[in-house]
Amino acid sequence: MIPKRIQIFTFLAALLLAFFSCQKENIDSSKKAKNDTEILKLISKADKFYNSYKNTDSAFFYYNKARTYCEPKEDAKHYIYCMYYMAEIQQAQGDFQGSIKTANETFPFLSQIKNSNYVWNIYSVLGRNYYFTYDYPTAIYYYSKAFILSTDRINKLEAKNNIAVIYIKQQKFDKALPIFLSISKEKIVKENPENYSKTLDYIGYCYYKLKDPKALSYFESSIKLKRQVNYNDGLGRTYYNLAEYYHNKKDPNLVMKYAKLSYENYTLSNNTDDRLLALKFIAENSSNIESKKNTLIYIKLNDSIFVARQKAKNQFAKIKYDSKKEKDENLKLKAQKIKNELRLAKQESKNIASYVIIILALSLIVFLYFFLTVRANQQKIEATYQSETRISKKLHDELANDIYHSMAFVESRNLTSEENKSQLMQKLDDIYSRCRNISKDNTPFLDCQNYKASLKEMISGFNVSSINLLINGLDTISWDKIDKTKKTAVYRSIQELLVNMKKHSNATLVAITFKEHNNVVMINYTDNGKGIDTNKMVLKNGLHNIENRIHDIKGELEIHSDSGKGFKVLIKFPS
Repeated sequence: MIPKRIQIFTFLAALLLAFFSCQKENIDSSKKAKNDTEILKLISKADKFYNSYKNTDSAFFYYNKARTYCEPKEDAKHYIYCMYYMAEIQQAQGDFQGSIKTANETFPFLSQIKNSNYVWNIYSVLGRNYYFTYDYPTAIYYYSKAFILSTDRINKLEAKNNIAVIYIKQQKFDKALPIFLSISKEKIVKENPENYSKTLDYIGYCYYKLKDPKALSYFESSIKLKRQVNYNDGLGRTYYNLAEYYHNKKDPNLVMKYAKLSYENYTLSNNTDDRLLALKFIAENSSNIESKKNTLIYIKLNDSIFVARQKAKNQFAKIKYDSKKEKDENLKLKAQKIKNELRLAKQESKNIASYVIIILALSLIVFLYFFLTVRANQQKIEATYQSETRISKKLHDELANDIYHSMAFVESRNLTSEENKSQLMQKLDDIYSRCRNISKDNTPFLDCQNYKASLKEMISGFNVSSINLLINGLDTISWDKIDKTKKTAVYRSIQELLVNMKKHSNATLVAITFKEHNNVVMINYTDNGKGIDTNKMVLKNGLHNIENRIHDIKGELEIHSDSGKGFKVLIKFPS
């Protein structure tokens, strides 16, 4: 039988344990309620900036701050709500990869959401991101997942519409047309002039591509509706379709009329991407003088859009990074506090801890010794390999490009002229001299005293009758203050780009812009060639060499291209 004193002691211990447990639960409940209030306050502020003030930067900041207060496993609803709007804002600023990453972070918690509209939002924003990055199969996958959810009728129709739009992009007009025709019969669609006019426009476009004369009547009906509600962005799209329609009919007057109307309406709606598309169409169908003028406007607008979106990407990335950093620092402070309390409570184990630290330190020293020894041996092997490959790299990087440059010189110059013949002989003599001395690793380079002239001469060698080559800002750079290594890298990189352009791109227009700001030199290369798909691009040969050269001078290389939409490279390096 248990003694009475022990029974009393056990009862009091259980009572104290229950008391402290209740106290802890009350503290946790109070803390959670305070946290929920703060989250709702931040979301409300973010919603105001997003909906009322149209200030997406501030909205992104407060959505992100609210997100950091959420515990996704316990509060998935608010977490997914914030992440969705952050992804929307990133997408609107052209940061499609950042938007995909933000949306994907919600996947572990979607199953906890009862309201399927939240899940529909995530799938839809992912579908749009993959659509804008030309990954159409993945876009259809997410729109299909959105379609099968139990949501509002308008949401289902929107997902269905988006799938049909992708079929248009895939040139599957016979699959897209019946979908749009079925949508056009929906009462909820007919009651909304903007949505109904867009559907009519898509039907007209499908008929036009299928060579059905009914196309024109649908375009006209769409324009009539859009004019009634002043839907400028939609008018821009229909006018662009009509410009294409009459281009196919070989009616240049109507082509330019509707192309300019498209450009004007996209300008009014502040749709920069489609405005740029309309301007490109105008430039391609204008006379030579007007085409050059429109091309310069296109390049300037394209550059400004690129800079604005790059700033937005950097800003959103910084906001997410700063919030993560703040959260990590708070965790570190909490960990430090716990660590100090443990040190006070376990002072008697200080000596043991010291011995453990000494043993760990000795182990670390031994590990570092063997690690550094192995790494030194690997570096020796790598140095031998690099020494062996240096000569072959020089053959490709410099001699091959110089030979191709000489071939371009022969194509573009009259060799009956003594001056041109002399220049060609000088180039060939230079190539011959370097071939003789390349084993001595003593390859000469251009005259850095006349660097600007040498660079101009090299670029002008590619300005043949089939290529219109524009150079802007070359004379504004302080080349004399830039060291020889950087000038060499710039010369070879531009030469590599021009050689690749002439070999592969079928470009007819090339623009190279030089700028210097805050001791940073920026070189923008743009051509209207066939481009490449950056999602499938592998840096090989020329592009790989350019990347290595720019990184060697502590610079940055950014490549922007889409298949069939030209090729653009931004080079930045400290002057």
